[in-house]
Amino acid sequence: MAGSSVGEGAPGESTERYRPPSGRSKLIIIVVALLVVTNVVTGLTAFYLAQPPVAVTPLCGTGASVRSASVSTSGDIGASGDASPVFTVHFAPPYRTTQATITLIGPWAGSEFDHFKPVLENFTTSTGIPVTYQQMRQEQLQQVLPADFATQTAPGDVIFMISSFIKANGPQHMIKVNANISDSDFLPGSLDPVKVGSDIYGGVYTGKVKPGFWYRKSFFQAHNLTVPTTYAEFKSLLVTISKIKGIRTPIVSGDSVGWPLSDVTEHFIATYGGASMHRALTNGTKRWTDTDVRAVFADRLVPLLAGGCFSEPLEWNTVALANWWGGLHALYFMGSWITGLVDNATDLGVFSLPPPTGTTTGIVFGGDYFFVPKYTTHQTEALILLKYLASKDGQTIQVKQGGHIATALGVPLSDYPTVDRGVAQLMNGVVILSDLDDTIGGTFQTNFWSQLQLLWVSPNQLDSVLAAIQAKMPAS
Repeated sequence: MAGSSVGEGAPGESTERYRPPSGRSKLIIIVVALLVVTNVVTGLTAFYLAQPPVAVTPLCGTGASVRSASVSTSGDIGASGDASPVFTVHFAPPYRTTQATITLIGPWAGSEFDHFKPVLENFTTSTGIPVTYQQMRQEQLQQVLPADFATQTAPGDVIFMISSFIKANGPQHMIKVNANISDSDFLPGSLDPVKVGSDIYGGVYTGKVKPGFWYRKSFFQAHNLTVPTTYAEFKSLLVTISKIKGIRTPIVSGDSVGWPLSDVTEHFIATYGGASMHRALTNGTKRWTDTDVRAVFADRLVPLLAGGCFSEPLEWNTVALANWWGGLHALYFMGSWITGLVDNATDLGVFSLPPPTGTTTGIVFGGDYFFVPKYTTHQTEALILLKYLASKDGQTIQVKQGGHIATALGVPLSDYPTVDRGVAQLMNGVVILSDLDDTIGGTFQTNFWSQLQLLWVSPNQLDSVLAAIQAKMPAS
């Protein structure tokens, strides 16, 4: 208290003046505090020193055990959190129609959208249903949809969204589509991510394979490079590439909000931890801080990051793409959609990480999922579009454009461009895995992305990154 309730010299009280505590008492308090702090620091130091050291050998050039902390950000959502559509395109049949116009919200823009246009053009011509296409990515929809659902509205009639969101919100906010599509029309398991029990709350469009590292065949030929068959050969290839004049780093790191980095990370897990580790991390039966999981990072990925083999994170479909295609980097880990983003897909080659013997490896195959909200005012037309996008006919038009793999059965292999047929061959003999962060979803996904951005620029923070990732895993 600031003062006393008893005045100086009150009856029955001592009149001796107050004396402050001796300096000896203060010294004792300080010594005790120092001992406590020292014990805490010693304990934390012992914990982290007990972890195996992370390699920081400058494998590719000068290396960088700690990189610049700058990372690229997505251009889809502004600093103010604006989540309005990036652009809108209207499709109408070449004849007069009385059909209602429906709004389709999808993730594609630029050249990716150019390859989607023929699908919508064919739909409007054959059905007479006009479609307004609006581009919004899942990061934007994560902001928009919960608020709209709370008021029983929706921004579109058919909406592409990650499977975990559809599964979590289907029974309350989405139309059940069992009467419109069936498991028997798709690759086995394609609809499982959007099921709640036996009820189906979304459709599946084409999918994207995330097979490995893409390269230009002409670049490899010009520098007498060959595809590696062992991990030692892979590291040797990176060293060789790093010495080529004009190369900044052997591998370019595509990024937006962290999700392309997650694709690279999943590939390392699925190859060197195997399909079983990837699935166990996805379903929560294995922890990110487990010794064998940490070893995949510490022994394989982190030494390449710390060794200067990867570039800093760069916007995946602009700077990273242009720099790689222009010869500033030789390798680019990306999904099969990259075949539709370059001007000469016949010059593309791709290889997966060389697997260890005795491990059943996997490749991530991510389907593009979509749903019809309960709040659409054009349910009949929306369900017609849903069925079309999920059909063999709709998907055949898409795969002909390149960069997509059909989930609908019956799409002829001959309709695929040559490079996409080669991608399909990489799937032979390996386990097909669902996209890890899309499947888990929620706050885990955005945290996973941001923690990987941190790992890319500061690979010496591996243990804190893995602990932070594990902290956001949903309760099993």
